[in-house]
Amino acid sequence: MDLSSEKIQRILSKYKYHEVAIEELQKIHRIYPGMKPFTGTYTFSDSTQKDLLKLIGNIPVQYEGRSYNFPILLWLLDSFPFTPPICLLRPTANMVIREGKHVDARGRIFLPGLHNWDHPKSSVVGLLNEMVAKFEEAPPLSAKTTGDNKDPHELLAFVSNLKINDGGSRNHDQLSKVSVIGGGDLGMATVMSILSKCKVDKLVFIDVAESSTKGGSTDLEIFSLPKVEVSKDFSASAGSRVIVVTANAWSGEQSYVSVVQTNVDLYRGIIPNLARLSPNAVMLVASQPVDIMTHVAWRQSGLPPTRVIGAGCNLDSERLSHVLDINLNTHKQAWIIGELSDNKVPVMSNTGLSSSVQPEIAKGSNSVKPLLDRAFEMTKNRGQRSWSVGLSIADITNSVLMDKKKTHSVSTLAQGWGGIGTEVFLSLPCIMGASGSTRLAGVSLGPEEDSKLKDSVTSLSNLMSQLRI
Repeated sequence: MDLSSEKIQRILSKYKYHEVAIEELQKIHRIYPGMKPFTGTYTFSDSTQKDLLKLIGNIPVQYEGRSYNFPILLWLLDSFPFTPPICLLRPTANMVIREGKHVDARGRIFLPGLHNWDHPKSSVVGLLNEMVAKFEEAPPLSAKTTGDNKDPHELLAFVSNLKINDGGSRNHDQLSKVSVIGGGDLGMATVMSILSKCKVDKLVFIDVAESSTKGGSTDLEIFSLPKVEVSKDFSASAGSRVIVVTANAWSGEQSYVSVVQTNVDLYRGIIPNLARLSPNAVMLVASQPVDIMTHVAWRQSGLPPTRVIGAGCNLDSERLSHVLDINLNTHKQAWIIGELSDNKVPVMSNTGLSSSVQPEIAKGSNSVKPLLDRAFEMTKNRGQRSWSVGLSIADITNSVLMDKKKTHSVSTLAQGWGGIGTEVFLSLPCIMGASGSTRLAGVSLGPEEDSKLKDSVTSLSNLMSQLRI
């Protein structure tokens, strides 16, 4: 495969697994020499764009004794080959798409090999072989006839635009569907809390076999809760508006880095699949350590940072606001920000709880600090029990499903906030709605609070640098 052009070399150099990607491309060329590399610009659903590599060519399909060449296009995301390609048909002007089990009306291709992608076991060569086999069973393209009212030019326009949010059907976008990934106490608490708090059309519960926090799926099947589907297949999560990940895979390793790495390895087999199946979803991470795992999920998913958040300090923040309101008669919203650790710090809003004005973080002052410190002290030692975290997750989920624009302290990309220059995830007050999160503006904090945030940025950044994402 000729990868020598300046454009291709420039884009390939930005791929996270540059050398592995080149090896995979050469394997593709040996088996499918007709698949040619090109460069292009991929448009994300938030209108941001990225230059990527794409493979364009035809695959040979035998059907009823005749040979056909079906034109396809594969977009390779910058984490290729550890994430699967985006596969589409490229119908010519005299072709129409035949919607079926493996192809939607707009030409997006769905195959078991894509759902269960796990490099190096999975490869594009294997995927193309599977594509040929499936298309021989049910060809996805047919010749255009005069009686067909489908416009192939419209289909070609879709293939040219290649927006991620065109991957699912419109029914998926309209469905209030939530998926919870990972069992155990927290997974079950999350399911029950969402059913109680949120208006959902469907809730999918996927108990991950590799997770150490598994269990509960059998009981859900036995008692057949309304609107709940129990599955072991990630494809059941397709079209979700919110995906909650509670899975953990704690190992018997001695070092903290090794223990966290087991969770990262678990995520590698989960997150890219979930993001591909629900490209418009808001992904809500509750695995531990939550700030690190939210960062990992964002890196592995390819989703915009506004749509990958962690449960973070939301529970502590709701408790703090409650104490200020009920116990101390101070009717203003407050939040816990920073790392979910001893370095977290309280901040207060400059607007009342019932105010319709968009809240802002009040600048640190000596008059407010004693009150905040007292309230913060009253919230300590309450713990992070599964049912408490489940209720917190349900509250965030409800804000997304109902587009409430409520401000939650969730783990989000903190780079650029309050002078933070490092790529790191911390809990910050964010307005949560249907399209994800919007951070409140940063403010100047007191010396003590600023020092704690800086310590967290350093420690989280150091840990991330030791992990194999």
